Amino acid sequence: MTLEFKTFTVEDRDLFLPYYEQVDERSCELTFANAVLWAPHYGVTYAIVNDMLVYRLERGAYSYPLGKGDLKKTIELLMEESQKQGIEFSMCSITPSRFERLEELFPGKFQIEYNRDLADYVYLSEKLSTLAGKKLHGKRNHINRFKENNPDWTYERITEENIPECVAMAQDWRRENECDSDPEKYAEICVTLNYLKYFKQLELFGGVLRANGKVIAFTIGEKVTDDTLVVHIEKAYANIQGAYPMINQQFVSDFGKDFLYINREEDTGSEGLRKAKLSYRPEFLVEKGDITLR
Repeated sequence: MTLEFKTFTVEDRDLFLPYYEQVDERSCELTFANAVLWAPHYGVTYAIVNDMLVYRLERGAYSYPLGKGDLKKTIELLMEESQKQGIEFSMCSITPSRFERLEELFPGKFQIEYNRDLADYVYLSEKLSTLAGKKLHGKRNHINRFKENNPDWTYERITEENIPECVAMAQDWRRENECDSDPEKYAEICVTLNYLKYFKQLELFGGVLRANGKVIAFTIGEKVTDDTLVVHIEKAYANIQGAYPMINQQFVSDFGKDFLYINREEDTGSEGLRKAKLSYRPEFLVEKGDITLR
């Protein structure tokens, strides 16, 4: 049996959603928007294997299958496919609980190498909203300073009407951060613009921060499980003190009340990002790693 992996687009959302309803992990990758908008960058294709949704990266690694099919049989088919392709079998973004499940099905067959750079930071929604306690005192100070400097600030949800302003702000951010000369930054800003382009179609959550009537920050999120909202995109002008803490706090206060946890994704190994994400005191990290055959 030869597996047929195909490209996919936003228009395929209805085909994919039933598989995402089975998601019980809080990993940021486990949303359709994340998969479809990053697919061109990583050369991601998909196949329905044994009634399970499987992604394959350009480098040949597979995702953990989603759906109600026979997991063991599906993994066996993927291993056979790798053998036919003449490449080493591997799976990416595997969490500890999923590795345990694979160990139950294939005792001693796989090994996993976790990558700290890819671990997601997960916070209690209430803590990000209230910023209560001594440990988050500095965050409250940043927000208070922002309010002092921008007394006419406003927050609103992303709508079709204000998306063009968010796009203009993103293009400003792109120029300020010299994204076109950095492949990773360029990929990120392209994905950001597509999150805005397909915002309504993908049924995303979004918030906008203004000062003097101008959009100075926006953020976009998506439900990953019933109790967890993942923040995919957060952009603000770095020269406006407190803009990042403010949009974070306002967005979570708005949408986070319906969720226990907020996943603010990984730090990708950036020392600055790691320091910033740790400073918000995560409740826990979602570890992820690649598995290969022993």
